[in-house]
Amino acid sequence: MQLGMIGLGRMGGNIVRRLARRGHQCVVFDRNAAATEALAKDGVTCGSDLSDLVKKLNKPRAVWVMLPAGEITEDTVEQLGKLLEKGDIIIDGGNSFYKDDVRRAKSLRQKGIHYIDCGTSGGVWGLDRGYCLMIGGDKPIVDHLDPVFDALAPGKGDIAPTPGREKRDIRVGRGYVHCGPNGAGRFAKMVHNGIEYGLMQAYAEGFNILRRASSESLPEDQRFTFDVADIAEVWRRGSVIGSWLLDLTSIALAQDPNLKKYSGVVDDSGEGRWTVMAAIEEAVPADVLSAALYARFRSRDRDSFADKLLSAMRHEFGGHVEIKATE
Repeated sequence: MQLGMIGLGRMGGNIVRRLARRGHQCVVFDRNAAATEALAKDGVTCGSDLSDLVKKLNKPRAVWVMLPAGEITEDTVEQLGKLLEKGDIIIDGGNSFYKDDVRRAKSLRQKGIHYIDCGTSGGVWGLDRGYCLMIGGDKPIVDHLDPVFDALAPGKGDIAPTPGREKRDIRVGRGYVHCGPNGAGRFAKMVHNGIEYGLMQAYAEGFNILRRASSESLPEDQRFTFDVADIAEVWRRGSVIGSWLLDLTSIALAQDPNLKKYSGVVDDSGEGRWTVMAAIEEAVPADVLSAALYARFRSRDRDSFADKLLSAMRHEFGGHVEIKATE
């Protein structure tokens, strides 16, 4: 199948490579000429701009946008809406806000252009591992694009089938799912990333407790010096809390046990905020996910006035002496 790809960053370029490996033809464009040239060397067809990319695609065209959420995605979809024709398809595989997907789909539908939102999980490992896909849009269009989604998905792999799913959609067992109408795919991916925040925070806090178990503030016979890299590795093997995130944690700790190359400032890319916002709109408790998001905010304020004020209040009401931060 032929597919246009706009955005050849950490995931877009590898999506093209994975599709090419499976016999699909891609026409690509990126503002970064080096990214385009790298794929051209692999025999991928390149467009000089959006208009050129569209001209090189066969009708009905399908164009995948893999750009950061926000203005750049908004502008690109708007331009494609002017360049494409009735029956063509735009797929947004980035991390846009699901309400924007609903709005874009309605606008493009008036021109006869189909819109698909595709939550894409897999990160920089997706080239070899495949991508877990959560898809929103009209079923006939999703079905038309099935060869692309099937090629990108991880496939069955070595994960045992789940008992009781014998009569359910086999595509889910291959790593991709049609979640519902426009916005549904992105909503599912948004919640996926909100959960990711919570899982990461739980691991981070747990390993920090292990690391501080040797503190001199503890009774001597209750101090323990853990090799956290070894703990991460052993937990990967048969423990209840095993996961791919734990696999990645073990890799990081094996390479740099004290994490000296990291500052501890943790960014968020939007999905965690949107998940909490959705929980508020639905009046659904999201204690862990909210706390994980706020922990990321806290990480950016290393010289926190709030923390200083907490120490000041503790000193005023109880005479508590501030413990100096451990270097």
